[in-house]
Amino acid sequence: MSIPKPRRGTLPTLLAIAAILLALALAFAWAGGWIGQRNLTPQTMVNTVEAGGSPHPGFRRAHSKGICIVGSFAPAPAAARLSTARVFTQASTPVLGRFSNPGNDPYAPDNKAAVRGMALQLKTDDGQEWRMAMNSFPFFAAATPEGFQAMNAAKLPDPATGKPDPEKMKAVLARHPEIARFMAWSKNAQTPDSLANTRFNGVNAFRLTDAGGTVRTVRWSMRPHTPFVAADPEQLKTADRDYLAADLDRRLAAGPLQWDLVMQFAAPGDPIEDPSQAWPDTRPETTAGTLTLVRAEPQVKGPCLDLNFDPLILPKGISGTDDPVLHARSSVYSVSFNRREREISQGNAKDGSKP
Repeated sequence: MSIPKPRRGTLPTLLAIAAILLALALAFAWAGGWIGQRNLTPQTMVNTVEAGGSPHPGFRRAHSKGICIVGSFAPAPAAARLSTARVFTQASTPVLGRFSNPGNDPYAPDNKAAVRGMALQLKTDDGQEWRMAMNSFPFFAAATPEGFQAMNAAKLPDPATGKPDPEKMKAVLARHPEIARFMAWSKNAQTPDSLANTRFNGVNAFRLTDAGGTVRTVRWSMRPHTPFVAADPEQLKTADRDYLAADLDRRLAAGPLQWDLVMQFAAPGDPIEDPSQAWPDTRPETTAGTLTLVRAEPQVKGPCLDLNFDPLILPKGISGTDDPVLHARSSVYSVSFNRREREISQGNAKDGSKP
């Protein structure tokens, strides 16, 4: 589909500059715990995630189980008209990334992974980086960091019973009704039988700025070339603990795997700062390029182990919106990264290595 024609003039440029400045201010405010609920800081959010399972020093606090991936990105001809980002004019950009499972157990069985993640680092020849953090769900669980924190806190076991208190979750749903929509999706969604045929979505909105200074608001997704096949629920019950990694290795041994990077363009009135609301499928889209993966490695000694896939590490020509969930993700990732770095330096990480 053709790229929507934006308005031209100086106003979009000024708005883009203002948005960038505001985004930076929000990021610093979140990092310092200065906005949101009085007790809601990135540290509080990470503490809640940690409380949801046994400690695993040296591992990521969320999406702890993962696989390093290596490949490249080639832009589509139309991509250069979208943004001045070098990745859209360089013929091929090396990619380092990671597939992951949800939760904070790095040894969790793959058949429990209803949601999967894809994180990528694209680094161009001029040293600029673009880091993405995508998931297989089509929209985020909550509209705000406060809602997401309340949901995670309500899932924690009650000390008296050892189980979550259902009344707490009812109260959360009353205050944050959008979470019920996500729960309904997760209950009914089909699980792909492979990482290779999983679609990954960047549920937050970003802005692309072209050479003329015009700005388009987009959400992006990675759409697999491998046809979708739903996992058989009965086979999942007896699947190997690491069957996703084994399947990925088998497929890569037969040849590269590919995903198209698709940009979906916002229309007036679409929710830009609420990732819990998907945009209609009727919105214009265009393919910005193709990701090709050629190799996978265990994360414990793999090349992705040191990377913090902060979604606000962006190249010139791409900027974040004011979505508070996006800025919270960036700050929470930083806290998680710093904690595991400290555990490594103190020699507390299991196996003596950083996963």
